[in-house]
Amino acid sequence: MRLVMRALSVAVLLFAAACSGDKELPVESRSAQDLFQSGQAELDAGKPEKAAALFDEVERLYPYSPWAKRAMMMSAYSYYSAGDYVQSRSAAGRYLDFFPADEDAAYAQYLIALSYYDQIVDVGRDQGNTFEALQELRETIERYPDSDYTSSAELKFDLALDHLAGKEMEIGRYYLKRGHFTSSINRFRVVVEDFQTTSHTPEALHRLVEAYLSLGLVEEAQTAGAILGYNYQSTPWYQDSYNLLTSQNLEPRDSGQGWLSRIYRQVIQGKWL
Repeated sequence: MRLVMRALSVAVLLFAAACSGDKELPVESRSAQDLFQSGQAELDAGKPEKAAALFDEVERLYPYSPWAKRAMMMSAYSYYSAGDYVQSRSAAGRYLDFFPADEDAAYAQYLIALSYYDQIVDVGRDQGNTFEALQELRETIERYPDSDYTSSAELKFDLALDHLAGKEMEIGRYYLKRGHFTSSINRFRVVVEDFQTTSHTPEALHRLVEAYLSLGLVEEAQTAGAILGYNYQSTPWYQDSYNLLTSQNLEPRDSGQGWLSRIYRQVIQGKWL
């Protein structure tokens, strides 16, 4: 009987020890390395929210350790992966404040830009995130021109710019369809002047031909057609504009002294004064 009781006691002790081993230590009792590695494990397991929390604990408990610097960047990435863009920007911003010249600073800046870029919505909605993305992408390109992220930032910058031009075109077409020609011209002018490197410029010039002809402003319509013919002659938009002008016994040519003539002289004739 005594041997049985002793065996039971040993079993109870072993069970208790096993249970205590399964219990996770409080974060305050864990080392910076242990917390960091646990965060990495959570990230690898597809749990970025838990990973971010652990990386934040490294920064909170061991702010002056080498692990804190790494954890700050991993926290920014984890929050970004979790779709928590505000927290991601906060962590990346702290990294840039503390380590602006570090080798990972370019990625921190790029991550901030991505947090806005990934939230760009369709052209029918507010474009606040598009403007923010453009600003942060430009910052990435200008501050870190030789980084591994520059080419990607440049591509995304062009796409975001094209997105904004698309917004102007959507509004311009809306006004044009409803006969609000002056309002539509103002929108198409923004595309031609401010977004001239985007894919929307040929259509904007054609719509200007349509709008100006509708207002009886023949010289402006001809000039828009001339610019379109010089830069985008192979596009369907030029053919449409050419047909529209010639149907009224007009031709694409620079006429008048308006803003389009100024663009014609600068871009085509090289006269900048």
